[in-house]
Order: sequence, then C-alpha cells, then structure tokens
Amino acid sequence: MAGEDAASEYLWYIPNEVRPGHRGDDVVEGHNSLDTLTAQALAVEAHGWGGALIGAGWARPDTFTVATALAARTTTFRPLIAIRPGYWHPARFAAAAATLDHLSGGRVLANVVSGRDSLAEYGDAEADTGRRYDRTREFLQVVRRLWTQERVTYRGEFFSVEQSTLAVRGRHPRLYFGGASEAAERVAAAEADVQLFWGEPLDGVRERIERLRALGARHGRDLPPLEFGLRITTLVRDTAAEAWAEAEARVARMGAAGVARDANWDAATGQERLRALAARGDVLDECLFTAPGRVGGAGAGTTWLVGSAADVARALRRYRELGVTHFVLSDTPYLAEVERQGRGLLPLLRAAGTAEPPAASVSV
Repeated sequence: MAGEDAASEYLWYIPNEVRPGHRGDDVVEGHNSLDTLTAQALAVEAHGWGGALIGAGWARPDTFTVATALAARTTTFRPLIAIRPGYWHPARFAAAAATLDHLSGGRVLANVVSGRDSLAEYGDAEADTGRRYDRTREFLQVVRRLWTQERVTYRGEFFSVEQSTLAVRGRHPRLYFGGASEAAERVAAAEADVQLFWGEPLDGVRERIERLRALGARHGRDLPPLEFGLRITTLVRDTAAEAWAEAEARVARMGAAGVARDANWDAATGQERLRALAARGDVLDECLFTAPGRVGGAGAGTTWLVGSAADVARALRRYRELGVTHFVLSDTPYLAEVERQGRGLLPLLRAAGTAEPPAASVSV
C-alpha cells in the first residue's frame, strides 16, 4: 500500500555487554568501550536506522548511562533504553528520561522490562510474576502522569508520590513494553504505547494483536491505540542459499558449543512460546527459522528470519500487514550487519507499494 511505510520505525540493537562475543559477535579488544559503542550508534545513523535498543541487566553496564553517552555523541540516533521497575523508582526515572529527552531534542525511547533478573543483587525482592506486573502497572501510571501533569499525587501499593512536579515536562518518550503472560498483556493493553513481540509466526502475532486490542477495549484504555513491534534476528545474505547455509552452520556451532540456558529466560512465558515452535517444524511461514531455540538461542536469538534481503523484507511486510509498525532487528557481527542490512534490507522495507519478487524456495 502506498504510504504504508510512513508510520513504520526501524531500529537496530546495541548489546552493551561486558562479556565479549555476545550472540556470536566478534571478540575484539575494547568491544564495550565508549568508542566502540559510539561507532555502532554512528553506523546506525549513517545506514538509515532510526536508533537502537540498548540491552539492560544487572550483569551489564548501566543502560541509561550508556544511552546518555551515545545520545551526546550522535545527532539523530534514538536510544531505546531498557529499564526495570524494580531497579528504578518511577519518579526518578520520569525525571531522568524527561531530562535526557529534552537535552537530546526528543530522541529518547523507553522499553519497560518486567521479567526476572538478578533481583537480590540490586535490592529487588519482588519475585512473584503477578505482583511484578501489578507493580509495573503502577510504575507506568506514575511515570506518564509526571510527564503530563503538574502536582501529581499518587498512592499505590508499590509506589507513592506527593504533590510531585517535574522540572521538565511536555514532550516525553514513548513507552515500549514486552511480556506474553496474561498479567503482562493486561498491563500492555491498558498502559503501554507499544507492545513488543518476539519472533513468533504470523498466526501467533495475529492472535496476540487481536487479544490485546480486545483487552484494551475491555479495560477502558484511555490512551491512543496500542501499537505493536517485533524484536527479531534477521540473517540476510546476497542469496537465500547463502543465508540458509550460514544459518545451519551457526546452529551446528551453537549445538557443538553447548550454549547454556538462562533460568530467568526459560521461566518467561514468551520464551516458552518460542521454544514450543520447534515442534511445528524448523521453518515456519516462509523463512522463520526455529532451530536456534533448540540449541540455546534465547530472546531475539531464539528464532531468526533467514534469506535474501528480498525474502526477509517480504516476511517483515507480512507482519506489517497485521499491524506491526515498530521493528527492532539485528544480527552479528553487529557493526558489519548494521551496514549490510542498512544497505540491502532497509531500502526494500521503505519501498512501500512496490511489487514483490517471488519467494525463493530453499531446502533446509
């Protein structure tokens, strides 16, 4: 459809990992230095991406600090900053994010994560899934009110503020949200701006979009309509045969290396949904590869879209036709791939309304 792509957003991923070799990235000296991370952010700018998700976790450098440094060294790069309600108090986060958004000219995006992490290491004691999402609902409510209202008083079970007013208000970051459990979907439907999905097949994403829209109506959502995003690995090569050969070789290497599973990832409902896909086959839809999940792939690395740029663009258009308008893509090595996919994949995604080439047939 002509003009369909005008509202679509294409982001990359910056790993922010002290440990080298994240998901197969190159092991190089200074891999997480400010110069290296800045080079990735500048490449995101130069090759047409809107910004990048920056991962969060107690085992990583502080994500907000990294995002602030990268915003200061770039001009259009938008950091999608992953944050946790058990790590931040909502008033402090609202003030920090509004300030950085103001100083960067409106470039901040926030990804609110409720999944379990190393809770005790940073003083969080809320391990129950249902209560964590109840807390997240309050967190989102307090943050949004502080961004849009003056003299906010909020008394909840988890958070309270009295006559609170931010020094910087008005324009504010968009709130992304993830989670596939019933509790998570209730929060997303009522409080989030964008619901992010992992790389599920089209039928699963369609089902979730329909359910989330119905939940929003049922719970009296009084915000603009919920938008939807996809976070997935995209393995792109010049031809489909090259891409699938690389995909199979990577899975073989992962299997031989015995990639360890993370207990926190395994406990997540969304991760369970992804792991179950392998029972339906190694390749779903046209080019969704499920085999990585059998050999230790997790999160966005559990399923991959594999193929030529035309193949992967076609697959992503199918998600867009369902209502997905935010895409967070990546592959390793991160710096090389932000360039490759910026040159080959992004122009196809932005060429809305053009004829699509026929799908390639590849055996795996």
